[in-house]
Amino acid sequence: MNQSFKALVVNKEKDQFSVNVQRLSIDDLPQGEVLIKVHYSSVNYKDSLAATPKGGVVKNYPMIPGIDLAGVVESSADPRFKAGDKVIATSYEIGVSHFGGYSEYARIPAEWVVPLPEGLSLKEAMVIGTAGFTAALSVLSLEKNNLPSKSKVLVTGATGGVGSFAVSILSRLGYEVEASTGKDEAHSYLKDIGATSVISRDSVYEEKIKPLDEQRWAGAVDPVGGEQLAAILSQIQYGGAVAVSGLTGGAKVPATVFPFILRGVNLLGIDSVYCQMETRRKVWELLASDYKLDNLESIIQAEVSIDQLPDSLPILLEGKAAGRILVKL
Repeated sequence: MNQSFKALVVNKEKDQFSVNVQRLSIDDLPQGEVLIKVHYSSVNYKDSLAATPKGGVVKNYPMIPGIDLAGVVESSADPRFKAGDKVIATSYEIGVSHFGGYSEYARIPAEWVVPLPEGLSLKEAMVIGTAGFTAALSVLSLEKNNLPSKSKVLVTGATGGVGSFAVSILSRLGYEVEASTGKDEAHSYLKDIGATSVISRDSVYEEKIKPLDEQRWAGAVDPVGGEQLAAILSQIQYGGAVAVSGLTGGAKVPATVFPFILRGVNLLGIDSVYCQMETRRKVWELLASDYKLDNLESIIQAEVSIDQLPDSLPILLEGKAAGRILVKL
């Protein structure tokens, strides 16, 4: 293949930082066993950081961001995949130190590639993307921790990608979902995607953390972290758990040991980047079956082209996201 194709390239040379759509050739792509014609990608918080000069995400330049991609195999040097197969590739080093999904073609190591499960389209897979995968992994971890059926579960950062999916998946499974947000205008949106109730961020944490507080939730999905996480831990019911997957609220968690030793609370770390392939395939299968949402279209905030990406990437950093931004290649 000698034809050129479009890709979004970020580059940094000394003090000069650029984000531009460029034309590349297949020879410009990094090594990998599976060449994929990309159909869809999506915008994640990490992708937005990758498009800023001090984002701290990209490990080497130039780089094609996009930690998610879904498409059709063009060719494969690995017998597990053949031309015409529909596949997903998310996380690992994609879009960080290995060219990612903001490109019409991607070459990916075979061990990072997941067959598209029956029951999902390529578009649906990227509406889900890393955000939905992380939410599903969080819910699965809570259920493995014996989350009682129909119990009340808190979701923080509920208008973000992980939060929105967690609200919808938990609602589908029959849980009473209490969504926390700092956006008053988002209450109707959160109710529409499955929240039983919506509370303010201050209702969860008001800058004062008690060693033990009122027991409010059987579990929580927290993509925020920081001091708010410490406050949540003190309010989880006996034997409950918090699945934490992010640190937009900060990396420090000034908690005490009391929730752990007096209430048997568990803090579950969620890693969607390097989680084992067996788990990764299981979660994608759940997203195509038991966890599959009927309202996927309602989670899409916008669908953009590669040429519109430079203007769309800052949206997450500006706190203007209310759902998923889909990229159509």
